[in-house]
This record gives sequence, C-alpha cells and structure tokens, in this order.
Amino acid sequence: MKELTPFYQAINDPAALGRRITHKKIIGTLCSYAPEELIYAAGYHPMRLFSSKADTQLAQNHLQTYCCSVVRGVLEDSLAGRLDFLHGTVFVHTCDSMQRLSDIWRLKGQYPFFADVILPAKMHTPSAKKYMAAVLERCKTDLETDTGRPVTSQSLADAIRMYNRIRKNLSRIYALKSRYPAVLQNKDLLALVKGSMIMDRQEAADHLDNVILRLAAAVPDVKDSPIAPDKRLILSGSVCDMPGLYDLFQDTGAAVVGDDLCTGRRWFDGLIPEDMEPMAAITQRYAQRLVCPAKHRGLHERADSLVDQAKNLGADGVVFALLKFCDPHAFDYPYLKARLDDAGIKSLVLELDDGQDSQGQLATRIETFIHMI
Repeated sequence: MKELTPFYQAINDPAALGRRITHKKIIGTLCSYAPEELIYAAGYHPMRLFSSKADTQLAQNHLQTYCCSVVRGVLEDSLAGRLDFLHGTVFVHTCDSMQRLSDIWRLKGQYPFFADVILPAKMHTPSAKKYMAAVLERCKTDLETDTGRPVTSQSLADAIRMYNRIRKNLSRIYALKSRYPAVLQNKDLLALVKGSMIMDRQEAADHLDNVILRLAAAVPDVKDSPIAPDKRLILSGSVCDMPGLYDLFQDTGAAVVGDDLCTGRRWFDGLIPEDMEPMAAITQRYAQRLVCPAKHRGLHERADSLVDQAKNLGADGVVFALLKFCDPHAFDYPYLKARLDDAGIKSLVLELDDGQDSQGQLATRIETFIHMI
C-alpha cells in the first residue's frame, strides 16, 4: 500500500529524516508522557528517539549492563554523533534507568537545550493535578527561554488541534484493524505510530488521512476474506520496536488487534479538550490517558484497562512484550497475568532485547501459544 511508504521511510532512517528537517529545530523525546504539544507550540519539531540498534561500545562506560537496550542504545547513538541533528532533549522521569540517562545526558552537555519534566507518579488526586500543571508550566517557560519568545494561547490551541487530529486518525486505523484484521499487516500498526512520532506532524496527519481513505476503500474486499487471521492478540509492554515480532504473529495466522504499548495506544490515547484553556486542557489529558507502570490512578487501573480491552476487542490472548531489564513492567506483570487468568484470557510473556536476534526461539514460543489458544 503506497500510502504507508512515508511512514516506513521515516522509521527506516530517522536520523536521515532528522537531518532533512531544517525549517525547525528538533527536540528529542523518550517517553509518551513528554508534553509534545508544548514543544510543537514553541516552534520546535518533537521527535521520539529510538535506538539505532548499533553495538553499544561507548555507552557501556556510563551505564550498567543491566540497563535496558533502549536506554543503552540511545546513549550510544548520542555519544557516537548519530543524533547531531538534535537541538535538545526533554526527559520525563519514569524508571531509574531513564533518570540516570537524563543525568548523563545533561552532564555531557552536547546539545543546547535540556529539560527534565518530573511528572507525579500518582495521577488522580487533586494535589497531583496541581503539581502536574506546575511542572508543565515550568516546561513551557524553559522552552520560551530557549526560543526567546512566548508560547501563545493560539499556538497551543493549534498544537492541540494537530495532535488531536493525529490521535483521532490512529484510533480510527486501530478500530479498522480490529474489525477487519486483514486490512493491514501487523507491522503496519508499528510503522504508523512510530512514523507519526518521528515525522513532521503536519505531514503525518495528512498521510494518515490518506491511509484511512485507502483502508475504507479496501474494507469490502477484506471483510469476508478467507485469509483473515484466525487468532486475535493484544500486545502489552513498553517500547516494542521490533517489526520482526509483528511478522512472527502474522506468519502464525494471528492478528494484532490492539495494544497497551508506549509505541502504540498509550501514545495516542485520549483527546485534549479544545474548548478549555489550553494549558489546563493539556494537563487534563496527561492526567487521564492510559497509564504505564511508572504512573498510576489506583491499584487496579492497568489490569482493569487491559482486561476490558481484551474483552471489547474479542482477543484470544495477550502477549507481554517486555524489554529485558525493564523493572517497572516486570513488577506489573505478575498481577496483570493473574487478572487475565481470572478473566479466562490466555497470556504469554516474551523477554526482548533490541540488540539480540532470537527470532527462531520467539517463533517457536509464539507458534506454540497460538496453537494453545
């Protein structure tokens, strides 16, 4: 499908794309909680950073080997000069490894702009919302200081509309994929979300419009397709930046119909109200969107959300795609699995590492799981 080409071009070489963006300075982000609307409204291009998966030789001088492959890989890219297109970086404090990466990044001082956005861990109390509003206001002030001009209410409103457009489009695409699994390959979901995190946002929104039109036209041909996948899966985890994993599900006749991923639904979940004061509206969305293990809105929020999604989408199983050494997701896994078991939903856990090629072992485990469900 030619409408997907811009997204695959973006994710195949993000550094090349970054160097082609000359009309805006680029601010890197590493978390779905990064307030991209503020960065965009300040006149920058927000770009999610992913590891290039090169051998980590320089990063090992600064990070322990038990830090996850994303943290080690992104630091390696920075130290090796592969991120020389960046003007700066916004860090959101989540796990210990990301916080240590933030310290190293700040001390190395290779980029003109740096900001820490220390959001609350508890998201649902009045004091947490007040604190979050103050943190986001501080981030806006830091951006204004760097640009030398104010971030206006109009620029914030424009940014909100742009991101809402992208979120609506991705939600529609996920809904189409869930209803008609054969309309897209599994890995196309990753390409669309990851590409939208990297590309110029106006271009991403326009290309997503074209994708939706093409998918809507294709529905009559695929809704009764005899080659439609037999099993329906939901992925859960943090950063799942492995297109090959999606291919393995495709090869075994399974469709990914939903997810709870940082590189998926958690990034585009929840619209920002367009009829509120912009900063208050942005604060509300980040407080109410799907939480990750580093944030919470009650003891059972993540489990309830995952079980509800599995039931609503008619999923046959949930696959936990967990990065090796990712402590927050590892801590959450036992209680999430227990809740899925209680609901009669089968699950499989896969431990992944960006730098390792274990496709054969993964294929065997996935095939066994698909047969079991």
